[in-house]
Amino acid sequence: MAEQTFYAQQSANRRNSVLLALIVVALLAVLGFAIGYALTGDPVGAAITTGIAVFVGFLVSIGSYFGGDKLVLAASGAKPVDETTAPQLINVVREMTIAANVPMPNVYLIDDTAPNAFATGRDPKHASVAITTGLLQKLDREELQGVIGHELAHVRNLDIRFSLLVGVMVGSIALLSDFFLRFTFWGGGGRRSRDRDGGGGGLQAIMFVLAIVLAILAPIAARLVQLAVSRQREYLADASSVELTRNPAGLERALAKIATDQEVLEVANRATQHLYFTNPIKKFEDRSSSMFATHPAIVDRINRLRVLTGERPLDPGDVAALADLT
Repeated sequence: MAEQTFYAQQSANRRNSVLLALIVVALLAVLGFAIGYALTGDPVGAAITTGIAVFVGFLVSIGSYFGGDKLVLAASGAKPVDETTAPQLINVVREMTIAANVPMPNVYLIDDTAPNAFATGRDPKHASVAITTGLLQKLDREELQGVIGHELAHVRNLDIRFSLLVGVMVGSIALLSDFFLRFTFWGGGGRRSRDRDGGGGGLQAIMFVLAIVLAILAPIAARLVQLAVSRQREYLADASSVELTRNPAGLERALAKIATDQEVLEVANRATQHLYFTNPIKKFEDRSSSMFATHPAIVDRINRLRVLTGERPLDPGDVAALADLT
């Protein structure tokens, strides 16, 4: 019964992730066509505009694909460890890699008392896992297994690659929108408008107005969809961690402990927060934003784990306490 439940969760989360990614692609296609048609009055020109946006976004992202993990690890102050410096951690990571059937990743330690962890790397052969010292100090072995299983699930599920593909599309939308708005602001739109007044082109005028509206709204919508994809991948990693450990209770306790911990992870920022096991930016911080949350609510994650064991959802008091913190 439990196996069918977490496999069902995995399937649902994968479907949702793909659907959200397709929405981003559709946004880019509609925006590219509208801007291309508004500027050229030609469907072929619209298709070329969309292709250029995708190509530029790809070039910008390719660098982060191959070198982004090193930048994140350096920015986080992560130091490599081995069996002599962190034997328990290496032992847990090794047993989880065997369960996940992935190569042993590089293991790093972040000297910070706030409990958290993240995985990075473009594929399982080039993966790294970073854990804070606070995580090792505050979690027992079962809880640590749940967290490491979650991070290795990200590696096995190719979440970094999937997120990159979505990021390319979102970046292309932002670049295309910015180009068009700047072009319009500096007078290009005015010249096109006079040309249309002289020679007709009612459809092109409508597409020009539509393109302006889309250029303003599409980047915001795409960013929100990207965050929704990130949250779906977190649900997927939770379900995959239970598949690896066969112990939803350990992961549930880890979520609760980390959520109720009041220490702030100073090295985390908005650019890297989506990588972490739980959102490292707490609700009580000034930099927090619920609208642009990269992680699902802890309450939802815990209740999904409780479904696997047939337990009742969290009590209202527990929900209120966790909701105030995460």
